[in-house]
Amino acid sequence: MTRTEDMAALEVGDPRRNIVDFDGPDDPEMAVNWPATRKWLNVFILATMTFISALGSSIAAPGVNQAIVDFGSTSDVLSSLIVSGYNVGLAIGPLIVAPMSEMYGRLVPYHVTNALFTLFTAGCALSPNLPALIVLRILAGMEASAVLTIGGATVADLFVQEERGLAMAIWTFGPLMGPAVGPVAGGYLTQAKGWRWVFWVVAIAGSVVTALFLLIVRETYPPVLLQRKVDRLRRETGDPFLTSAMADKSSRRGRLARSICRPLIMLFRSPIVFLFSLFIAVVFSYQFLLFVTIPAVFGGTYGFSIGETGLAYLGIAAGLLMGNALFGYLADRLLKGKDHQGGLKPEYRLPLMIPAAFCIPACFFIYGWTTHYRVHWIVPIGATSLLGVGLNMSLMTIQVYLVDAYTLYSASALAAATVFRSLFGAFLPLAGPPLYDALGLGWGNSTLGFIAVALIPVPLLFIRYGEAIRTNPRYQPAL
Repeated sequence: MTRTEDMAALEVGDPRRNIVDFDGPDDPEMAVNWPATRKWLNVFILATMTFISALGSSIAAPGVNQAIVDFGSTSDVLSSLIVSGYNVGLAIGPLIVAPMSEMYGRLVPYHVTNALFTLFTAGCALSPNLPALIVLRILAGMEASAVLTIGGATVADLFVQEERGLAMAIWTFGPLMGPAVGPVAGGYLTQAKGWRWVFWVVAIAGSVVTALFLLIVRETYPPVLLQRKVDRLRRETGDPFLTSAMADKSSRRGRLARSICRPLIMLFRSPIVFLFSLFIAVVFSYQFLLFVTIPAVFGGTYGFSIGETGLAYLGIAAGLLMGNALFGYLADRLLKGKDHQGGLKPEYRLPLMIPAAFCIPACFFIYGWTTHYRVHWIVPIGATSLLGVGLNMSLMTIQVYLVDAYTLYSASALAAATVFRSLFGAFLPLAGPPLYDALGLGWGNSTLGFIAVALIPVPLLFIRYGEAIRTNPRYQPAL
């Protein structure tokens, strides 16, 4: 519909005179109808910033000992907080960022947090003491959480359900590959330039992508785009009473309170959000547990040097790449192969989680006992690739499911999952060394494998009963 037609439809006497909506599903003002080039450019820039933000979670790990020596500290707790403090920030940030994105749109939170992330990361490089470094790491993590939380919601804004799988695979590349690549890059950077340059490199990369965000990325959230249309029509018609069909009639304070509480309400009132968040939190924390213990296992058991130990992380990275390729290839094809008479259902992609759920315990059983008996190092490194496949396919399937099931409030659903995931990622790896000291590599890793086995029924439950639970008013929190 042209602007002239927009105005004509709003003549006095039209029953829709005060309510403005999009002109049907093909309205070019909706982000989902943008040209493909524009949509994919937004996705690639978003994926790049997501990768940099996720990279920040683990890239500092190899330089921790060097930083501790520089600051003259001997505290194991403080040294662990250099790494885990970032994840604490990732757990806090979504509770602020997701509500803001559902009130004011995606773009403002992106611009503000990207700039602050770059500044706080540069601050880490300039830290005069250890407490300052830890505080700045927490603050950087809070800002990094924006792209990790809102990114999936932006993909939902840009693509219809049957085209969302590939876009999610590209965007999810960042939060999965970033932590895996971080220790490798951080190890060589620390050896070559020192621990401070690790943060300088991340800050420089972040500043470049922040500039690209400002120049290229545009608002995608439908309520904000529709409100812009209302504002334009008010100017053109001179009618100040025009109202968006998506307008929230409650007070600003009420909207803010509801938006801030929404992620936690969804987490604890929806069985789907809670169980899927728990599933991915456990699996994600296993990745960080391996990050923490790989130096001791391969440095101590196999006699790897610092540089060689960094290469041991490539097993996980290879698995993540395989999982990403599999999901990107299968997700949308699986959806298109279903009977569409009843409409496209979020549950149609969940079967991808079944092989992924079995890969995770298999990783720890093989990894644990091959390192226990000192089997050639290629076998345990290869076993970690199973975790990469399982983690990637599980995380992407869950994120696409939450986006499809809670489209308008997908940022809050993803925020709930991110909070859980980041808290587990921050604190569960601290249990790794005591676990291995008490049980050894064989039974210690088998314990993790048995926990993963206990989670296998979760995707099976929602494949069978997901739609019934999702549509049951009892499990639909007031949003």
